[in-house]
Amino acid sequence: MILFKSSNLIKNNFLKSVLVSNASITTQQQPQTRPNVVLIDAVRTPFVVSNTVFRELLAVDLQRHALRALVDRTNVPFEDIGHIICGQVVQECRTSNIAREAAITAGFPDSIPCNTVTLACISSAISTQNIASMITNGYLKAGIAGGVELLSDFPVRYNRKARLSMIDFQKAKKLDAKLKYGFKMLANWFTPELPAVSEFTTGEVMGNSGDRLAAAFCVSRKEQDDFAIRSHTFAEKATKENKLTDVVPMFVPYGPKKGQTVLTDNGIRVSTKEQMAKLKAAFIKPHGTVTAGNSSYLTDGASAALISSESYALQKGYKPKAFIRETMFVAQDPKDQLLLSPAYVIPKLLDKAGLKLQDVDVFEIHEAFAGQLLANLKALDSDWFCQNYMKRNAKFGTLPMEKLNLWGGSLSLGHPFGATGVRLLAHAANRLKDEGGRYAVIAACAAGGHGVGMLVEAYK
Repeated sequence: MILFKSSNLIKNNFLKSVLVSNASITTQQQPQTRPNVVLIDAVRTPFVVSNTVFRELLAVDLQRHALRALVDRTNVPFEDIGHIICGQVVQECRTSNIAREAAITAGFPDSIPCNTVTLACISSAISTQNIASMITNGYLKAGIAGGVELLSDFPVRYNRKARLSMIDFQKAKKLDAKLKYGFKMLANWFTPELPAVSEFTTGEVMGNSGDRLAAAFCVSRKEQDDFAIRSHTFAEKATKENKLTDVVPMFVPYGPKKGQTVLTDNGIRVSTKEQMAKLKAAFIKPHGTVTAGNSSYLTDGASAALISSESYALQKGYKPKAFIRETMFVAQDPKDQLLLSPAYVIPKLLDKAGLKLQDVDVFEIHEAFAGQLLANLKALDSDWFCQNYMKRNAKFGTLPMEKLNLWGGSLSLGHPFGATGVRLLAHAANRLKDEGGRYAVIAACAAGGHGVGMLVEAYK
């Protein structure tokens, strides 16, 4: 009888728990309005040519400065920051999680989680999307996305034989073994292992891919040189007119340039057509069309953006710069389509948003090489390419040059790999405000055949 009563009790309690559980599941499955994600503000250090004014600094110095400058500009309380994510490609082993090291040394509380991401030239686009997703999912109300690169200090290692010999030498117990591995180590001492600049899977340098892409889409040397001159001319004009408000001065704290304050990007050089025409092929010699003048250059710099929910921004009295409406990542064959991601992602992005090419007021497209960018524009305007490779009924259309990169781009401003994504976002948002537009599209290619597209809407 006791067992029977217990069984009934268990049965009744179980049925009650199922009913409660089902009610809970029903409640949880009801659709909830997701928060709008907004860009409050973004800053960056001046982007400088590698091995110039930032040569003696560490990447963590640059990222720390960008984070601190963002806090100083926005006055965001530390306790409101739920997460910090930074992008970096060429990492220093001591600061492999550079987001954490930069945040702590910038004065952020150690209770804020920080992590570092990497996806080549679109690393800070990844950090931006990750923060945006965390906001959308209710994990946080505000966070910081950023990125950094210090290409003045590429990690140069001892070669693998020397490294293995060092380990064997350390483990050796007897003198003869130590001598054996010691001599082996010394034999390989003077042949360092330089960082690879080619794609791991294809073995091809990105500049070669850019040259082949330009040839495939019949982009002439003159077109590339003219576009590079355009980029530098626009960047110089924007700098003189104080349009680049995302740039914050940086004081150099140590090294030969100690005491100097860097105010602006230092790689902007407006050349004549004659000067550009004299430059020799940089990759496919002697007849290639990609040169040092129509390519982006190695750059040092860092960026940071404060991203939040719209409700948080308004509650705290901020006037956001823009909504981050859509983000999309794509990937193609890294051998033949390494740099074609913008052509793939822009149509997909606008299709998803229900917009047409003519609805977009501002385009900010990463300029890895002039030939690469122009090839992407020709791909978008090609019936053959769009039908055969993008499976569209016809070409996507002609992207209006009067809307493209009007404050310069990576060719002129520079391209610190990990920081460029946030720079593109800042320029897109600031240009929308400056030009009175509504929608901006950001697009960039990256190593491995990757790419990103982002749709930004002006905050009115």
